[in-house]
Amino acid sequence: MSCWQTIQDYGLRSLGIGERLLPRENFTLCEQVTLIGSGMIWNIYFGTLALLAGFFLATAVGLGKGAHNRMIRKSSEWFIFLFRGSPLFIQFFFAYFAFLSLKRLSPVFDPFTSAWLGALIVLFLNTAAYSGEIFYGALRSIPKGDVEAADAYGFSGWPRFRRIVWPTMLRLAWPAYTNEAIFLFHATTLVFFTGFPAWQQRGDALYYANYFADKTFNPFVPYPILAGYFILLTLVLLALFGLINRRLNRHLPRAARRSLKFRMNLIR
Repeated sequence: MSCWQTIQDYGLRSLGIGERLLPRENFTLCEQVTLIGSGMIWNIYFGTLALLAGFFLATAVGLGKGAHNRMIRKSSEWFIFLFRGSPLFIQFFFAYFAFLSLKRLSPVFDPFTSAWLGALIVLFLNTAAYSGEIFYGALRSIPKGDVEAADAYGFSGWPRFRRIVWPTMLRLAWPAYTNEAIFLFHATTLVFFTGFPAWQQRGDALYYANYFADKTFNPFVPYPILAGYFILLTLVLLALFGLINRRLNRHLPRAARRSLKFRMNLIR
């Protein structure tokens, strides 16, 4: 079988398109690269949707933690503490069994036991908690002079938040938020190693890399392939977030603009 035929058969297998059965023996490098790349579709799906939805909840949580209302402030603090204080793997585990219990009460909750929705909700809440703390820190770091200048120009309420507070908060938080986005995409590899099942072996990139490692007893081929895919994905994220960062800092002198730097996060 040619490599092109392998790509046609397995390129979209993680979505249920193409060959139904996985190769069982005589694995070629093309098969491993193609199937692991096919699984990356799920990693990109989870990371992209969780990041987009989590951005808005994180903004609300960050503002809520700095609110004067005690109920709103405490709710935001406990939300952040709950999802930052517990391991993501455990969150997946408990969420799956919670959704499974709800499914027994009503068939409405049946989609929540599938990874495409249930795991997405967990990732969405998790990244919203981490990003909410980042945004809160940026909110506290806004120079008082910027707010006083806005007051002097007659800005108040929503106009002040939209034109002064929110853009400044994003500008200060963006480098740290970029790192959170990268680690979120890396965290998507945990989805199919938790309670959420891979239906008909339609898993993510790590699922297929682990399949090849188990079958060949040689992890030194599939796992470097997996790492290569995530390095390429990280480079794409850095490029996209770098463009947004330049947009947020376009009004500053070039010497004062903050460039994005990738920093290792040893504990998540």
